[in-house]
Amino acid sequence: MADPAIERAILRRVLSLPRPILRLIAGGGAVYAGGRTLDPRFQFLAQQAVTAPPLVGQTPAEARLRVERVLKMIAAAPEPGVAAEDLTLETAGGPIAARAYRPADQDPQAPLLVYAHQGGGVLCDLTVAHVFCTILAKTLRAPVLSVDYRLAPEHRFPAGLQDMLDAFRWAREHAPRFGAPTGAAAVGGDCIGATFAAVLCQELKRQGEPQPAFQLLIYPLTDVASETPSMATYADAYPLSRRLLEWFLGHYLPPDGDPADSRLSPIKAEELSGLAPAIIATAGYDPLLHQGEAYARRLRAAGTPVLYRCYDGLAHGFTAFTGVVTAADAACREIAGLTRGLIRP
Repeated sequence: MADPAIERAILRRVLSLPRPILRLIAGGGAVYAGGRTLDPRFQFLAQQAVTAPPLVGQTPAEARLRVERVLKMIAAAPEPGVAAEDLTLETAGGPIAARAYRPADQDPQAPLLVYAHQGGGVLCDLTVAHVFCTILAKTLRAPVLSVDYRLAPEHRFPAGLQDMLDAFRWAREHAPRFGAPTGAAAVGGDCIGATFAAVLCQELKRQGEPQPAFQLLIYPLTDVASETPSMATYADAYPLSRRLLEWFLGHYLPPDGDPADSRLSPIKAEELSGLAPAIIATAGYDPLLHQGEAYARRLRAAGTPVLYRCYDGLAHGFTAFTGVVTAADAACREIAGLTRGLIRP
């Protein structure tokens, strides 16, 4: 097996080639679908992935090892000036591993952001969100708490969601430990982590608890029960295809799970008023594109303040690609800047 460091160096050298050359070696022309043109770096990565065994043919354990190796190749270096600390949260539901990030120039008025990583509820751990959490902490000038929630199929729905609820409540109570004001906590996530964040806001409302300071939802899965046009248009997208999404859900959902349950499909909630202000970001080349877009419309119609952005040329999972896709790094920094605007308008 090749040395990951050598593979990473080669990949980054190739991806630094001019865009026309990248397109040439990745198939010869631009990839265009649904009115969007895929970023040439994502196009090259997608073309390379075709030669690898599909994740849908692997067990979750095998897929985790494969993704771990890929992440080492595509991640950027963490932001300087941000300290990271691994810790265990002693919550009402039991201990939960987490990682706290604090910037050197922290704003004492900024809330603690509780973050849930991507991975379809089956893959990944704190590593996948490590670099992005340092970007968030530095740009927001706020502490970030990344939560290592339980994964399926070992722990199916609603285990991961419950971990996030328990972690958020712990964080809200212990915010001063991280230099944030008492009781001041926000929530965010990407992919299913964004689903957790959206559902968390709804659950707190149902329980009569205060809303988070804001909700940051990046390419969220908001509707397990329905079809959307992007599910067909980008069915074969990289790195999330329709088949892979079905693989995730097959492991994540319990046998008696109801896809229309608003804890699985937050867009199915009848009432969406009174929720935390939201920033919702989607990727253009993503089967979940229209789910995030539709949830933004529903929130806005219910009177919830929403700032929505679609990064047309990017693909699902782009927060993990900051080391090899220049546009992904730029998008992550813009998202962090927009979120900072909610803290200090």
